[in-house]
Amino acid sequence: MNLALGTGAIAAGVAAAVLGFVTMAVSLVRGLPRFARTARIYAWTVVAMSVVAFAVMERAMIQRDYTVAYVQHVGSSRTPRLFNIAAVWSSLEGSILLWMLILAGYLALVLWRFRGRRDDALVGWATATMLAVSAFFFILMIGPANPFRRALVPINFDGPGPNALLQNHPLMLFHPPMLYLGYVGFTVPFAFAIAALATGRVGEGWLLETRRWTLVAWAFLTLGIVLGSWWSYEVLGWGGFWAWDPVENASFLPWLTGTAYLHSVLVQERRGMLRVWNLSLLAATFSLTILGTFLTRSGVIDSVHAFSNSHIGPYLLTFFTVVVAVSLGLIGWRGDKLRSPGTIDSPISREGAFLANNVLFAAFAFIVLLGTVFPLIGEALHGRKLTVGRPFFDSMAAPLGLCLLTLMAIAPVLPWRKASGELLRERLFWPAWCGVGALAVAYAVGARGLMTMVAFGLGGFAAGAALRQLVLATRRQGLRGLLGRANGGMIVHLGVIVVAVALTAATGHQRTAELRMTPGQTAEALGHTFTYQGIVRSEDRTTAKLKARVTVDGRYELRPAYTLFIASGTPVLTPSVRTGFANDVYLTLENGDVMGKDTTNATAAVIKVLVMPMAMWLWIGGGTMFFGTFLAAFPGRRRKPGSPTSAPVPDAAADVAGLAARPDGDRAPALAGGGAGPLSGSVDA
Repeated sequence: MNLALGTGAIAAGVAAAVLGFVTMAVSLVRGLPRFARTARIYAWTVVAMSVVAFAVMERAMIQRDYTVAYVQHVGSSRTPRLFNIAAVWSSLEGSILLWMLILAGYLALVLWRFRGRRDDALVGWATATMLAVSAFFFILMIGPANPFRRALVPINFDGPGPNALLQNHPLMLFHPPMLYLGYVGFTVPFAFAIAALATGRVGEGWLLETRRWTLVAWAFLTLGIVLGSWWSYEVLGWGGFWAWDPVENASFLPWLTGTAYLHSVLVQERRGMLRVWNLSLLAATFSLTILGTFLTRSGVIDSVHAFSNSHIGPYLLTFFTVVVAVSLGLIGWRGDKLRSPGTIDSPISREGAFLANNVLFAAFAFIVLLGTVFPLIGEALHGRKLTVGRPFFDSMAAPLGLCLLTLMAIAPVLPWRKASGELLRERLFWPAWCGVGALAVAYAVGARGLMTMVAFGLGGFAAGAALRQLVLATRRQGLRGLLGRANGGMIVHLGVIVVAVALTAATGHQRTAELRMTPGQTAEALGHTFTYQGIVRSEDRTTAKLKARVTVDGRYELRPAYTLFIASGTPVLTPSVRTGFANDVYLTLENGDVMGKDTTNATAAVIKVLVMPMAMWLWIGGGTMFFGTFLAAFPGRRRKPGSPTSAPVPDAAADVAGLAARPDGDRAPALAGGGAGPLSGSVDA
């Protein structure tokens, strides 16, 4: 029954997506409103079939319906119920199913949000674009990534369960969905960008429809990356959180271009500039999510995060090529309309800083992309496996990161058009002293090294600039001053600064030791005392575990473990971490495989010890970024219509007029008001 229901839902989804796209396109080209109404019915059918298909797969997984090949592959009666839910997206076919479910959720939100503007061509072309993307993913599921294939082997057996690493920590319940909410969320602003190009309404009006959608997608992608780093830190046992793994880079690339867009869109809203750049950034961001999907799911790379070889790669590469070609073709077609009415009056201005910011983010994205795909290109051309390792990325990313910190300190205090030297001295006075104070504190707590000290100094400088804006905002408006893109963006800035400084401290001052101890033995290392108490053995239906009991400083006990997952026979090292505001003490049991063969507990334990400064602040900074984005999504104080900066740029007036009266009360004058955006802003402007 599950096979029939799931296959039927996917087939109906394919038909509804294709018919919906064709019907909506015909309606828009020929001006047939009744066709548009029919297309919306098809769109709601796409939503319904996506929900049905996912629900059927969850049902099959819970029932352990081994007539479904996918359940045989990742299901097991030994898998804990909590992780049995996550098993649905633990492999290729299920991950595409989750992708389609989230895409359907965004499609439903767009249909509901713009229900009062059904005859608007901009909304119509955006809906058609989302239906085209939906059709592609449904075609994947009816073809090379079909989750409802019938099992070809006997069904009277218990499956192996999902990958052992994916059922070893609760974060796997949240990390992939958050990442997908970010990845898939960029489909909405991309769809409106395509709609703006298709309709010729390429002024500033379409930005009104995309800014919050982009912000939401960026927030979820940020949270997904942070949760993935946390999972890597607490599960993989290597003591790190970011290794420039190709799959990590695949999620980082759209984050970089999405961040660049959230900055540069402010210049277009305020000055009508960077139109081609903004459309290109949205197209690049969506294209990079497809490229990231290819890297993760095609099997072309070796990664602990990647899925095995599949036949999905050519489909994804073809779709990626189509997206890039269509985007570039439409931008070229509308080239005359995309000319900006304004120019940058001075490089020392808000728009000048945003342009420099975009250049840095674009350079960062290019370096990460080059380092990620270069081994694939080299292997294709020369037949040799090449490796671009962490030293390349670290050496290239560090100077770019410091430049971005510098811009984060200066950009928020810059006015639009031009800044005088006297104004800069006044506004940068206290931020500069914050930088000096941060340097003094860093030196006092033992930080050393040029890169570390520069990071602390610039971090303090940038934090001072953000705090200055927040103090001014709350002094004028109270706590409500924290709402809105400008001031919510300053809280995001603080989170980014905390992450940057913590990352520098943790990677630059990590200390490591390896201890070989017998039961009852005490050893001193890295400023701590460790006493090995012995081994605790435990076994249940799912795992067999060895836990080394280690008392640290006579105050608390850590239990690094060696875990054997019985169904798959996969061993996993499970670290034990004592987290603190100053540093983490991180232990792993290095010889658990040997100790598991000794039933007398006499074998000496080999304990690896890592002391990680400021590791907790990485998660605090990530949470601050998400919280700041949440505040930035709420409307801040509106400028009065009579204020000098309340009018939209002249050539956007006609475009804005058609979008001025919105159900949520968002008015056209807000396009140019409010100063800055999700990641930069100023109440001084």
